[in-house]
Amino acid sequence: MMDKEGGGKFGHKGGISGIFFILIAGACWGSIGIFVRKFNSLGLVSMDIVAVRSVFTAVFMAAFLAVYDRSLLKIRLRDIWCFAGTGIVSMVFFNYCYFGLIRISSLSVAAVMLYTAPAFVMLLSAVIFHERITAVKVAALVLTFVGCCFVTGVVGSRVHLTGRAILLGLGAGLGYALYSIFGRFALMRGYHSFTINLYTFLFASLACIPLVDAGKIFTVCTSNLSMAVFSVLCGLVTTMVPYIAYNFGLAGVETGKAAIIASIEPVVATLIGAALFGERPGVGNIIGIILVLAAIVLCNLKIDIFTGEL
Repeated sequence: MMDKEGGGKFGHKGGISGIFFILIAGACWGSIGIFVRKFNSLGLVSMDIVAVRSVFTAVFMAAFLAVYDRSLLKIRLRDIWCFAGTGIVSMVFFNYCYFGLIRISSLSVAAVMLYTAPAFVMLLSAVIFHERITAVKVAALVLTFVGCCFVTGVVGSRVHLTGRAILLGLGAGLGYALYSIFGRFALMRGYHSFTINLYTFLFASLACIPLVDAGKIFTVCTSNLSMAVFSVLCGLVTTMVPYIAYNFGLAGVETGKAAIIASIEPVVATLIGAALFGERPGVGNIIGIILVLAAIVLCNLKIDIFTGEL
């Protein structure tokens, strides 16, 4: 059954386990490039891939919960806004802004703008959940953002941002951040991580399906057995597993810290690019990886001198 922190039968107390779950989530998100490249080569665009991830995840979770624990399929009508928030306000809005930014800018710029999300999470969490903004958090946030700039290669390149690009980038960061906020609200209302995951992607599916060519997506995903398996893995590895893990992590880690820890994502993406696609990381990439890892460590150190509020 559900408990206050959303852990249910897989419940846990915070600390190391919460950090571990969030690192798992970030690592899974970092693998998305593998799937995006394959789908792109077959003619699917970004929003098509969002639809694939959302639909597969919603179907998987509904089938799993029907067998595992049907009580987790139930939600209260008055709490629908939480799931509309994670699924539509966060997932669909974030992807719309992010992919719009990619169309008018570069992937590296889009990735860096996306990592304004931890700042949004920290500020919103301070206002809504009264989480303290400490010197450690701010230092970790700065390290994370600078590290992402290095990892993505923006540092040292000539970057020109238009007003529209900045707005889309901030929209992507805000949308990305809102998942943590709405997800925390759902946890506070006693919902299990599995339930949050199901209804997040049910709402996301309903919102994004009208925006894509469903027939084309179905044809690509069912063209042969290997593509069917590949599509299932996309839903599992890049969506179902990481979002469940992230929700479990949120039950034991402050929302602001969780957003910083999840920034392991671009580090994993860079390492996968080097291992699978021959994309050699340069000195700047390595510096960025070190800075992001340092931010994650710093975020979880308890140093009394830094714990005062700013």
